[in-house]
Amino acid sequence: MFDTDALLLLVTVARTGSFTAAAAELNYTQSAVSRRIATLEREAGGPLLERLPRGVRLTPAGRTLHRHAKAVLDRLARAEADLAALHGGYGATLRVGAFATANVHLLPTALRHFHETHPGVEVTPVEGPSRHLMRLVADGSLDLAIVSDYPSGLAPLDGVTLTPLLEDTLHVALPPAHPLAGEPDLELWDLRAETWIQHGPPDRPTLLTDACSRAGFTPRKIIRIAEWTGKFGYVQAGLGVTLVPSLAVRAVPGNLRLRPLDTLSRTVHLALPTAALPAAAALKEHLARIAGPGGELSRGPSPSPAGTPPR
Repeated sequence: MFDTDALLLLVTVARTGSFTAAAAELNYTQSAVSRRIATLEREAGGPLLERLPRGVRLTPAGRTLHRHAKAVLDRLARAEADLAALHGGYGATLRVGAFATANVHLLPTALRHFHETHPGVEVTPVEGPSRHLMRLVADGSLDLAIVSDYPSGLAPLDGVTLTPLLEDTLHVALPPAHPLAGEPDLELWDLRAETWIQHGPPDRPTLLTDACSRAGFTPRKIIRIAEWTGKFGYVQAGLGVTLVPSLAVRAVPGNLRLRPLDTLSRTVHLALPTAALPAAAALKEHLARIAGPGGELSRGPSPSPAGTPPR
């Protein structure tokens, strides 16, 4: 393994054409340059420089090592620059996770502002369930994740810091011809006879089943559909109703009816490693500003009034 200082010395001697000029540029004595080059030649197995009456030039072996030395030094310089950008928060790659409905408006809006303030940072988005995203933050695969306690809560993980971001009110999506579609105020009890379309583990309680239990009933039937497009399709077909968080209101098809259930909400958190990157901390600030009072999230479209489709 060649010493990088010796490789830099070889490149400098080759560029300047003499030991004297290289010594002056690198602040060495000429004798120190001679000794370092002699050591490098022994490690390389033969002469690297041909001594001339005026200066030096590379031998065939020297040209070979010189080519590799330049590549190695260039890669190290780029690594140094990338690390400086990473720790300074103005460059490198930021890996960001989010659950599906956070990708409707919350995260894209935050990223638009983030790119304006951090144009040199490349963001790699990852979508997935909150528990999976938490594990990715814990093992270092993500730098920040937007997660929620819906449908079945969040378990704390070592090395992950959770910060509450917002309370996300839940709505119920009804088919257009549903008897309750024109009711301005609904209680969960009013929906006790409904079939529910939801995604969640069948073997443990969820926010929906817990809320129904508190309201005094058990859901008559649950159809387990994971994707939002599928949930909306089932509701449009009149096969059931589904919970829709406020974050997803913009994605609801226009012919469905949304009614708020004020007693139901989920908490959205930001999950970051204990030692967060500066770029992740900056994105966190953008998300908090958007989700806070007067932020862009609070100025978004509201669920439709009775009898009219959502915008």
